[in-house]
Amino acid sequence: MAEPHQDLVGRVAVVTGGARGIGLAVARALGARGARLVLADAGLDPAGRPEHPDAASEAVATLTHEGMDAAPFAEALGTTEAAERLVAFATEHMGPVDILINNAAILQDRMVWNLTPAAWDDVLAVNLSTAFYLLRAVAGGMRARRFGRVVNIVSSAGLIGNVGQANYGAAKGGLVALSRVAALDLARYGVTVNAIAPFAHTRITDLIVPHHPAVADYLATVRGVAPPDSVGTLAAYLATEAAQVYTGQVFGVRGGEVFLFSAPRPVGVQRSPAGRLTDRDLAAAFARWEERGLLTPLETDLEYMSRPLPSDE
Repeated sequence: MAEPHQDLVGRVAVVTGGARGIGLAVARALGARGARLVLADAGLDPAGRPEHPDAASEAVATLTHEGMDAAPFAEALGTTEAAERLVAFATEHMGPVDILINNAAILQDRMVWNLTPAAWDDVLAVNLSTAFYLLRAVAGGMRARRFGRVVNIVSSAGLIGNVGQANYGAAKGGLVALSRVAALDLARYGVTVNAIAPFAHTRITDLIVPHHPAVADYLATVRGVAPPDSVGTLAAYLATEAAQVYTGQVFGVRGGEVFLFSAPRPVGVQRSPAGRLTDRDLAAAFARWEERGLLTPLETDLEYMSRPLPSDE
C-alpha cells in the first residue's frame, strides 16, 4: 500500500491555470502526493488580458523549492493546436499525462443585452473549448493505459446561475455536461471524469462587490474562511486509485465542507388522459408543482450558497 500522500508517485498531472489561486492549490496538493506536474498558465488577468507572463515559471520555482517536480507551460490555450502542444510538452518533459485538471477560466461579465459576441466567444473558448481540446488530446493515451483522471473545475454559476454571467454560466454549465458525457464515454477504460464547483477565497472573489445582503453573506463564507487548499485536497483525492469508482459526479467544496450536487432529473410529471396536452393540463401541472415547491426559485448562486447547507451526517 502506498504511503499516505504518496499515492500519486509516477503519475503526471497537467493543471491549467495552475500558477495562482485554485490552480496552484490543486497543483500543490497533487505534487504533495508525488505527482509530477506541468503548470499551464499564460499569466492572464481575470478578463483574459496579458498580465503576468512569468506566472507559470515563478509558480514552478516555488513548487520546486518545496521539493516537487514541476515544469511550466506559458503558451495561451484556446485552440486544439495549443492543447496538443501542451500535451506533447508534458509527455516529453514528464511522461504520459495521467491526470488532467481543467481549471483555467476568465470572466467578462455583462448583462445579456450588453454582452458582445466577442465576449461570448472569448469566455467559451477559454472556459469550455480548451477543456474539450485537452480532454480529446489526452483521452487516447489514457484509454490505452486504462488509467486516467480528469477533473473539470466548474462553477455554481453554471448550475444555479448568476446575474450578468450568461457567457460564464453557459461555459461552466457546458463543462458540467461535457464532464458527464466524457465520464460515460471513458468509463469502460478505467478513466474517471468529475467536476468540482469550488467556493474559495481567490483574486476572483476579491472582485465581487457586496451590493446585496446575500452577496455579503456569501463573501463572508469564503473570505478568510475557505482558502483554495480544500479544493486541492478534493481534486487530488479524485486523482487517486481510491476514487476509481467515482465518476460523472459534480462535487462542491468550501473550506471544511464537501458536498454533492444533484443531477437534473424530472421531479414532476403531468399526463393528459387524452394523450394530447392542453392548456388545462399545463395549468394544472404548473399549479401543482408550484404548490409542492418544485419550481426552481429565481435566485443567484451567490444567494443560494450564502445559506448554510444541511449536513447529512
